[in-house]
Amino acid sequence: MDWKSHARRLADGIVRTDSRWHDPLSQTPRHLFVPRWWERTKEGRVVCDGAADTETWLRAAYRDDTLVTRLGPLHADDTAAGTVAQGRPTSSSTLPTLVVMMYRNAAITYDSDVLVTTGSGYGTALLSRWLPEAQVTSVDVDPYLVEVAQERLKLINLAPDMAVCDLTGELPDRYDRIVSTVSVPSVPVSWLTALKPGGRLVTTLAGTGLIVVADKTKDGGAAGYVAEGKAAFMAARHGDDYDDAPEDAGLWETAQHADGESVTTGRYPLTYVPDTWDVRSTLELLAPGIDHRQHTGDDRQRTVYMLHADGSWARATSPSARELPTVHQGGPRRLWDELDRIRTWLVMDGDLPVSGAAVRVDPDGAVTFSRRGWSATIPA
Repeated sequence: MDWKSHARRLADGIVRTDSRWHDPLSQTPRHLFVPRWWERTKEGRVVCDGAADTETWLRAAYRDDTLVTRLGPLHADDTAAGTVAQGRPTSSSTLPTLVVMMYRNAAITYDSDVLVTTGSGYGTALLSRWLPEAQVTSVDVDPYLVEVAQERLKLINLAPDMAVCDLTGELPDRYDRIVSTVSVPSVPVSWLTALKPGGRLVTTLAGTGLIVVADKTKDGGAAGYVAEGKAAFMAARHGDDYDDAPEDAGLWETAQHADGESVTTGRYPLTYVPDTWDVRSTLELLAPGIDHRQHTGDDRQRTVYMLHADGSWARATSPSARELPTVHQGGPRRLWDELDRIRTWLVMDGDLPVSGAAVRVDPDGAVTFSRRGWSATIPA
C-alpha cells in the first residue's frame, strides 16, 4: 500500500517543506489510526471499512478533514461496515491542519513536557515524531481509545505515556504544555494545578470557535489571548456518551407554531448561527446554551429556530436569501434581538471583540474575555 505519497501530499498542503511539522506529517501513516470511520450520508452516518476499499481509505485518511471514529457509544472499529446510525460524534481523528495549529499555538520546545488528548492517536503520533516519547503524555476518558491508540502507536515504534483519565479531573503529572483537542466549558482547575510555572494551555471553549492560549501566572491563574483562526472540537465527556438534557418537546412545539409575545421584522437577512464563527462565539458568551435548528421547506422557504432551557425561543422565516425575515419570539428573553445586536456590532466595527481578545483565567477556572472596553466572563 503506497500511503507515503498520500502523506507527503497532505504534508505539502499544510506546511512548508522546511517546517518542523513536515516530517511528522509526511512520515506518519494516518490510515493506521483510522481503519474504520463514520461517513455522513442523507440517512445518517455509515461505517466505512478501509480494508474493503483501500483507495477510498487512503483518500479519506489523507485528506485534510476530520474523520469521525465514534458515534454516541458506537466505535466504528466494533460496528459492522455499512451500519447506518444517528447520534452525536464522540471521538474523531481531527483534521491535521487543526492539530498542527494547536501545537504551534502551544509554542512547544524540545524540552517541553506535553499533555495531549488521545482520540484516534494520530495527533499523539505527530507530536511523538517531533519530541522524545518520554515527554509526551496522551489521555482519554475512553479506555478502549487509549488501548487501541497505544497498540497502533507501537506498530510505528512510538511509545508515549498513555493514561485513562477524565481530562477535566486530576491529571497524571505536571506539564509545560497542555493541548486539548476537545472543548471544555471553562478551564479546569486541574489544568492550572498541573501546569508548571510559566506553562501554557491551549484549548477551545464549548459552544464557541475560540482558540484560547494562556500562560500560567504567579497567582495560579493564567493570562493570554484568543488566537487567530477558529476551531470546532467535540465537547469533553465524562463517561460513555454525553449526558444531554432531555429535549423539551413543548418548547419545540411552541417555537414551531406560536406567534409569541413579539413579532417583528429582523434587521438583517437570515443567518444560521452555527455556520458562523465570531457571531456564534460572541452569542455563546453573552447567552450561553442556545439550541439552534433550521428547516428548508419544499418551497425553499427557510426557517431558523433558537431555543433555550429558560423557556426563551425565536423563529425567523424568510422566503429568500435577500428578504428580511419575519421573527417571532417568546419567553423571558428575546434571543433574536440578542443576535441582531451582535450583528450590528459587526456591521459598525468590521469585526467583533472576541477576535484577538485578551483572556484572563482566574485560579478557579473562570475565563474573562476583554477588548476595547467590552468584556464577558464564563464562570467556573
